[in-house]
Amino acid sequence: MSYDLMVFEKAAAPKNRKDFLEWYHKQTEWSEEHDYNNPTETSDNLRSFFMELIKKYPPMNGPFALNDDEIAKMKNEAYLTDYSIGRVVIYAAFAQSVSAQAYKAVRQLARKHDVGLFTASYIDDGKIIFSDKEIISTKEK
Repeated sequence: MSYDLMVFEKAAAPKNRKDFLEWYHKQTEWSEEHDYNNPTETSDNLRSFFMELIKKYPPMNGPFALNDDEIAKMKNEAYLTDYSIGRVVIYAAFAQSVSAQAYKAVRQLARKHDVGLFTASYIDDGKIIFSDKEIISTKEK
């Protein structure tokens, strides 16, 4: 089981929970016609976010994945992360053992690179964060 977070371009995402979740499900159909392991098709903000995050949480696949020798030298392979990179979203599946620190790192980098954050592991009641002042965190009735 993984701990899943999704960052997104704020302008692309609906700002109410019901519409956001519909949009989220559409994004995670992975129906765009490109390689989801490569950040070349994503926005500048998301690409910058990704390039900074992979310094601590390297990707399992794609052009920035570590080779076998680099993985063998890692102190903790739990930092290896599975990414799916869309045009307006990046979905990251972290090991449960690093969930707290991964959330902290992603939240900090989301602020820095001006992208939104969704705690996708908790779809039904996960936080949808557009900014520190704009957080959708409860189910809409």
